[in-house]
Amino acid sequence: MPANRNVLAFVMAGGEGSRLHPLTAHRCKPAVPFNGQHRIVDFVLSNLVNSEIFSVYLLVQYKSQSLIEHVRKCWTMAPFIPQHFITVVPPQMRCGPEWFQGTADAVYQNIHLIESMRPDMVAVFGADHVYRMDVRQMIEFHRRQGAHASVATLPVDLRACDQFGIVDVDEDHRILDFREKPHSARPMPGSRTHALASMGNYIFDTGVLLQQLRRMHDQGGTDFGRHILPAMVKSHRLAAYDFATNVIPGTEPYEEHAYWRDVGTIDAWFDAHFDTLGAQPRFRMTNRHWPIYASPVQAESAQIENALVNRSMVGCGCVVDGATLDHAMLRRSVQVDRGARLEHCIVMERSRIGRGAQVRRAIVDQDNDIPPGERIGFDPVQDRQRFHVTPGGIVVVPSGAFPARRATRSPFQARGGEEAWRGDVAPRIEALA
Repeated sequence: MPANRNVLAFVMAGGEGSRLHPLTAHRCKPAVPFNGQHRIVDFVLSNLVNSEIFSVYLLVQYKSQSLIEHVRKCWTMAPFIPQHFITVVPPQMRCGPEWFQGTADAVYQNIHLIESMRPDMVAVFGADHVYRMDVRQMIEFHRRQGAHASVATLPVDLRACDQFGIVDVDEDHRILDFREKPHSARPMPGSRTHALASMGNYIFDTGVLLQQLRRMHDQGGTDFGRHILPAMVKSHRLAAYDFATNVIPGTEPYEEHAYWRDVGTIDAWFDAHFDTLGAQPRFRMTNRHWPIYASPVQAESAQIENALVNRSMVGCGCVVDGATLDHAMLRRSVQVDRGARLEHCIVMERSRIGRGAQVRRAIVDQDNDIPPGERIGFDPVQDRQRFHVTPGGIVVVPSGAFPARRATRSPFQARGGEEAWRGDVAPRIEALA
């Protein structure tokens, strides 16, 4: 398919992520880590770049510094091609002193970017989901339908309709009704148990979008799902793109077809991690035909000695010595000492699990030094007194809850009559990398 040089993309990356707290205590939702080297925002940016959409504005707001640094380091496009860019745009206060009041207001406050580039179409995509999508196929659908706006959709259980924008469609994929997070909904055609939900990804004809943004601003509307799209149903042709028809090269037969997860809660974020594990995962991270681009890694290779490892992921710079990993995911530079056991855990950068510690169904955020013999995930009452525990029973140990010990023995110590010591210098160097 030809490159989409006349498509401008806005990625809505300003989410506060209150349902992901405490992982969002110091970072916005799109900057929350995912898997071994990624952040949530990497999925939408990879999908756009793989779809040859190279003009991208990333609209940020809450606690955005971590995300800004990530984009600066990992998503620099060729500077000698003017229309190849991924640019972070915080609130500019061009229309008054207010921050972004909603998704549509965020685009309206940057309407000059659309007017200066004058694209044929504008893609407005969310930054909070784990999936692969060839956006070119949605654009081609939009053109065939002669639509003014197209909404990417997928089926969701009727019991979850209050979490999504729900659409009603006719046999020609035309949207007849759009309701944002209704308490109840009618089943989609051909189903008794599911409704058709918006994925939060939209394609607009540029002229129509500009007109609707100005009308919305005059009427006090701020959001695409609550204001613009429901109003457009009555006056414009809106089409529902079926995400299940999207074909991604390199997808294996054992993967879940049309995999898409809203990782807006800790339980959902936690479960999605384990969909990527195993020899035949539901969602395979290593698809060379449609890569999800990751952070550049400065750490050395992982080291494992005398460990028992079952369906786990060990990131670069990790050291696992005589420990047990069972459905564990270790990001960069994690140390797991002898006799420790991790079971259904996610451990983030520069953390250490001390000798004999046991951690189960837990998330250990970065820069934690879990003491020797510590037990987390075994006593719900004690866990709730010390940490945040999700409705699904996942224990979240926030960043820095267990400060680093100043000087500790290396996991590979006292061999051949020599003793090696490790302080906190290496983690500091890794943090600056």
